[in-house]
Amino acid sequence: MKEIKNKYNMKNLNKYIDHTQLKAFATKEDIKKLCEEAMKYNFYAVCVNGCHVQYIKEILAESEVKIASVIGFPLGAMSMNSKILEAKEAVKDGADEIDMVINIGSLKDGDFEKVEKEIAEIKKAIGDKVLKVIIETCYLTTEEKKTACKLTLSAKADFVKTSTGFGTGGATIEDIQLMKSVVGEQLKIKASGGIRNAETAKKYIENGTDRIGTSSGIKIVTN
Repeated sequence: MKEIKNKYNMKNLNKYIDHTQLKAFATKEDIKKLCEEAMKYNFYAVCVNGCHVQYIKEILAESEVKIASVIGFPLGAMSMNSKILEAKEAVKDGADEIDMVINIGSLKDGDFEKVEKEIAEIKKAIGDKVLKVIIETCYLTTEEKKTACKLTLSAKADFVKTSTGFGTGGATIEDIQLMKSVVGEQLKIKASGGIRNAETAKKYIENGTDRIGTSSGIKIVTN
């Protein structure tokens, strides 16, 4: 854990942040503002719904800010084929990273093969783009969280992610510690939901978080 603790300081805290706007009522002006803020504060990425990807590709073209698009969001209950098509379209439009929601019901049914196959097929569909797998921890038991992490690892995704931010709860330090105990250094971890200040963000990083999804990025890096 010492390596993780020494990996950041206040000067690069911004590079952990996926500056996020996923509200249903977000307008083009809201999304443009998100991108402008991400460029100003040099955040790692912006995270948006798929309908905005093509639009922001032009805005961010001359910047280092990555584009992340959510897939099967926020319920994860779409068919596998619809998620694959959505992911392909997002990448075609300019997404660098995909944040997908697993089929939570299938996980709870014990249909682990289905869950793993869906993750693997989406990863295959997007090629060398980054895949983050949202397991929506607030709906899972401890054992289900462990299983979801193992399936994500087996399916060769790049990140396992705590939450959509639209469930009954967001990230917790305990969940990050649990996820880290399962995936070790083999997968990166993204925490999302409820991280709104620098003190909290640093605690997550100290416990193994590699990326933070938040709409409070500016507050985190300026206060």
